[in-house]
Amino acid sequence: SVEAIEDDAESYLDKSPDAGRIGKAVEYLIAASCILASGATLNVSTSMVDDEGVDLVFHRRGSSATLSAQVKARLTTGKHVQQGRFLASVRQQTFRPRDDLYLLFVVANAEKATFGPVWLVPSAAFSERARPVGARQNLRFSASMAEGTEDQWRRYRLEHDQLVAKLLELLERADGPTK
Repeated sequence: SVEAIEDDAESYLDKSPDAGRIGKAVEYLIAASCILASGATLNVSTSMVDDEGVDLVFHRRGSSATLSAQVKARLTTGKHVQQGRFLASVRQQTFRPRDDLYLLFVVANAEKATFGPVWLVPSAAFSERARPVGARQNLRFSASMAEGTEDQWRRYRLEHDQLVAKLLELLERADGPTK
C-alpha cells in the first residue's frame, strides 16, 4: 500500500545507524567522480550543514554559474531498488524550488563503490510532478528502474557516464552566451 511505502521511505534513516554515513559517502563519491571524469573542469563544493536541502554545489572552472543539488541515494541492496523501483521523499520544510536547484536521485552500489542510474530533476519540475504523501505531506519521487520505461521521470534519467556531460551542459546554459 501507499502508506506502507511511505512508512518505508520515511524510516529509511531510522532503519540503519549507518544511513547518514552512507549518504555522505555517496555525495563524496559523486563529487569525486564528477571532478575526475570532467578532467577537473568541474568543481564540487559540499555543505557543512544540510538544513537548506543542498548537498552539493557544482561549478565549472572559470565560470560563475552554479548548480545546487539535493542528493537522495538508495543502495542496490535496498528492497525497492531490487524490485526495480527508486523511492525517495523530500521534506517540504527544506525544499524551495529555484532555477539553480536540482534533485539528484542516485542508485549506489556500495560493494563496487560506483553509482547509476541517476535522475537529475530540476526542482521546478519536481515541485510540479511529485505528489505529497503521508502525514507530513512530503513530496514523493517514485521512478521505475526498468530499461525502456516511460514513467514521468524517464526524461531525467542518466547513466553514470552521462552525468558529467549533463552537468556541464546545464552550467553552460546557466552561464549564458560566451562573450
